[in-house]
Amino acid sequence: MYRLVDELLSKFSVFGRYHVSLMVLAWIAFMSNSIYCHNYIFVADAVSYRCKDENFGNDLCRSQNSSVEYCTEWIYDNPDSFVAEFGLACQEWKRTLVGTIHSFGYMVGLLLVGPMSDRLGRKLSIVITGMLGGIFGVARSFSMNYWLYIILEFLEAAIGDICSPMFVLTIEIVSSKNRLLFYILSTFGYTFGGILLSGSAYAFPYWRTFLRVVYAPALLFFFYLFVIDESPRWLLIKGKKEEAVAILEKAAKLNKIKLDKAVLEKLETEKEKDIEFVRLLKVTFRSKTLLKRFFICIIWWSTSTFVNYGLTINSVSLQGNKYINYALICIMDIPANIIILLALNRFKKKYSLIASFLVGAILCLSQPFMPTNLSWLSLVLYMAGKLMSSFYFSITYIYTSELFPTYTRNSMHALSSSLGRIGSIIAPQTPLLMHYWSGLPSFVFGSTSLFAGLITFLVPDTGADSLPDTVCEAEAVGKTDLNMKTPPINFVIPKNENFAKL
Repeated sequence: MYRLVDELLSKFSVFGRYHVSLMVLAWIAFMSNSIYCHNYIFVADAVSYRCKDENFGNDLCRSQNSSVEYCTEWIYDNPDSFVAEFGLACQEWKRTLVGTIHSFGYMVGLLLVGPMSDRLGRKLSIVITGMLGGIFGVARSFSMNYWLYIILEFLEAAIGDICSPMFVLTIEIVSSKNRLLFYILSTFGYTFGGILLSGSAYAFPYWRTFLRVVYAPALLFFFYLFVIDESPRWLLIKGKKEEAVAILEKAAKLNKIKLDKAVLEKLETEKEKDIEFVRLLKVTFRSKTLLKRFFICIIWWSTSTFVNYGLTINSVSLQGNKYINYALICIMDIPANIIILLALNRFKKKYSLIASFLVGAILCLSQPFMPTNLSWLSLVLYMAGKLMSSFYFSITYIYTSELFPTYTRNSMHALSSSLGRIGSIIAPQTPLLMHYWSGLPSFVFGSTSLFAGLITFLVPDTGADSLPDTVCEAEAVGKTDLNMKTPPINFVIPKNENFAKL
């Protein structure tokens, strides 16, 4: 069946009217996700302060005349800042905790959003998560208590992640040969989201106003119920053939092409039985091959989030204008995506991923040893390191989804991404390593990239293989001859113990 769907989707151009419209909608979703994931960098920005009591030195939390006397009243350079309004002087851990909590919430949320997307569908999950993200984001702007803000930050990240279901829809709505191109073009929304975030933070410096401006538009995701279609692949595996065919015919009409009626008639599938998420995972994990891939994917995701987020977060600490610096770091994703597109069309994903991990490792490991009088060289290495991290983050995103079967694809992708978010949880704390050695953060970034690159040799390359529907098909990924000779497999999961044979 999956080859028949691929055959039908191959008739469509990603630059046709239907897919261009979907690409614009994906841009908006990814753009909002980029803003929501990183707005804490500007909201909870560091602010200088000093004690009102002259017995205390600048930025010191204890009196110079006593080791037990603490300052009780502070003067902040920006009294309207997040740090000032919540009284976070001498509590730096509370400021950085905002980013850590967001990443932790995102990690927990992926365990919820993935299964929700596989059960409710990509379309409904996009609408639900998009709107909830906006609601919790706006609610944070009215918070008068620090811990209430932290709770809302967690909830927004946990159940307001539109990225996961939108991503799966973008790779399921196109054929295998157009999958990479469509995904890369859609993810330019991330870049423009970062630029828009920087511009909005500059235009609305008061953090409460800033949050309302960037989150309020998310309520418009309600209209995605009427302007976006469900994934035909998901509909077919749920036994909803008529709806899937209707969407394919609608797309064909918009693109002014004709689909082969005989192929449409062959799209037969039985309705998937209602099986618990745990049992679905059990089916997948009974395969030693897929279990090994799963652990490798966690390493990929941990490294990608740790290095990419770490470099992005620390960009506002570089010399110069923090808004421009952040925008420049985001702009690096544009050449990164273009190079990825060209590279993956010419080289295999596996070796492109290995190369980006290893080159990124070399750049990060060498940066701490650059001469201190060559600051420009250090900056170049920093930007190049960010470029490499964008390479392997993007490749990891699409590579992970191609290694698992349809009925658990979103769940496995979300699970890998979720557990891998330990990297983004740790990333906001990496500046603390500089107390031991200024080059330690870069050295750690490089070491993790090196390990991830070496372990990638253990997975197969997916090439242009069609997305697998079953465990058997997923195990055959990368084995071109076997993949071509394998007859269509019924991917219905029976409720008896023989379901492991799939």
